[in-house]
Amino acid sequence: MRIGAHLRQDENPVATANELGIDIFQMFVTDPQSWKKPEVHPHAEEIRNSPIDVVVHSSYQINVASLNNRLRMPSRKAVEQQAAAAKDLGAIGLVVHGGHLRDGEDAAAGFENWRKLFERQADKGGFGVPILIENTAGGSHAMARTLESIERLWDAVGDFDEAGFCLDTCHAWAGGEDLVGLVERIKAITGRIDLIHLNNSRDEFDSGRDRHANIESGHIDADVLLELMKTAGAPGVLETPSEGVAADLEYLRSH
Repeated sequence: MRIGAHLRQDENPVATANELGIDIFQMFVTDPQSWKKPEVHPHAEEIRNSPIDVVVHSSYQINVASLNNRLRMPSRKAVEQQAAAAKDLGAIGLVVHGGHLRDGEDAAAGFENWRKLFERQADKGGFGVPILIENTAGGSHAMARTLESIERLWDAVGDFDEAGFCLDTCHAWAGGEDLVGLVERIKAITGRIDLIHLNNSRDEFDSGRDRHANIESGHIDADVLLELMKTAGAPGVLETPSEGVAADLEYLRSH
């Protein structure tokens, strides 16, 4: 069972990962709030050669489902560029949020845009790493908030080899999904869980708010989080507040 954490601003993530004693770390390859193309990481060779697994999280503004060309087109390009950077680092995948539409827009078109992302890249030889689609916490027009929306999304992309799934526990809780038995319900739809973002929530069930808490300090029972981690059969990455990550890791190891 591989356990790790997202390393937000670390210049040398392998050194930090070694200090924390983790098996996997998550990182950005560019400013997560910008459209900047990734540059070669100064410690790329060390990251590639490390026995510690790495996964890349895409920048936050990406929305490949959007019906707005001025958002969807740069989103597709950003996924392609960041996937290439992830491949260069030897990453196990690139995490991309499911995205959303605007009020009144046709959800079917949003799911079709996800399919087109994979179709267009397949013509170029693929992404080179799995695209791990992450469930999201809020929004009535989200592509991956509810199990129903995830099923529709998987109907669109599930036949592509590079389509994977990342389960965020805080997002599921905030999105109104019962966490007990959730792994089985997700796998019944996707057939897989490639990564877990193991986060507690600062807010109550079905709040629609994406605010992470440390493992023992949020509204989700820590035992439920442990059970999700045990049953998923996938590596777990903490995205919890940084001041409590060491304690979170110790809690997970001890249990």
